[in-house]
Amino acid sequence: MENITVNMFILQLEGLKVTPQSSIPAFILLLLIYVFIMVSNVGLVLLISMERSLHQPMYLLFCNMSINDVFGATIIIPRLLSDVFIPIRDRYITYIDCVIQAFFGHIHASTTHTVLMIMAFDRYVAICNPMRYTTIMTNRMVVNLSLWAWGVSIVLVVILIGLSVRLSRCRWIVFNPFCDNASLFKLSCESVIINNIYGLTYTVILLGSSLGSITLTYLRIAMVCLRSRNNVLNSRALQTCATHLALYVIMFVSGITTIVLHRFPDLSDHRKLASIMFHVVPPAMNAIIYGLQIKIVRQKIFIMFSRNATIMREVK
Repeated sequence: MENITVNMFILQLEGLKVTPQSSIPAFILLLLIYVFIMVSNVGLVLLISMERSLHQPMYLLFCNMSINDVFGATIIIPRLLSDVFIPIRDRYITYIDCVIQAFFGHIHASTTHTVLMIMAFDRYVAICNPMRYTTIMTNRMVVNLSLWAWGVSIVLVVILIGLSVRLSRCRWIVFNPFCDNASLFKLSCESVIINNIYGLTYTVILLGSSLGSITLTYLRIAMVCLRSRNNVLNSRALQTCATHLALYVIMFVSGITTIVLHRFPDLSDHRKLASIMFHVVPPAMNAIIYGLQIKIVRQKIFIMFSRNATIMREVK
């Protein structure tokens, strides 16, 4: 049976581990989170696109992040929802679909780091070199940096997944809520030392460059603010940098938790939960934190709630 399944490129996917009693609450919770991620992030992109006053580098980078969040959530959550009511032994996925999910899942994770690095650079120029901001952060520069963010991620992940796809398979069960690179090379009985070396290098380069660049950037910004006696500048820097730093911490902690838990087989259930949280929590938080930072967004939310409150009073 195992050989037939492997030859037919069909894998058994563990998916989300829930009891029959908790399947409905889990489905509803995940569905609500997914709808919120889609509505908030797509709404933010549409608002920035339609509002000409928001056609500025910082807000265009917000769009980059929101698009990536929609992309990442869509890769993972719909599949989890579709498998909630299916017994674990009957959850199947084709090998090709598994590779595609792993590929785009890692693209989302990598691009999150590279886009946040660009956003840190944008804040650095705006605060440390405000007189030259408009000449440095042009629309062309934003486009080039965005292409760089996505391009670097794609190249790194193509190599990462390519090294796993080249391996033969002797197993057919994916012990994970969704497919990722580790799930793919664990299907093989061959030596995966090359995969481990490149995977470690990929992780160190990605996390090291993002953590290092953001740390240096904020140290530089802090030095400028300490030397400056401009309260307006310091307040603006604190507001914009605090939101960016909060998102980075959320994303970094959720991502590094998954990586660390891979080293502890006894905590596999915790790792699986952490891996799901990485694709759920940051996308849900990003639109809230960045959206509320934009004055026009706050105004529109206030108008919407005021209108709803008025309608409710009229109905009563």
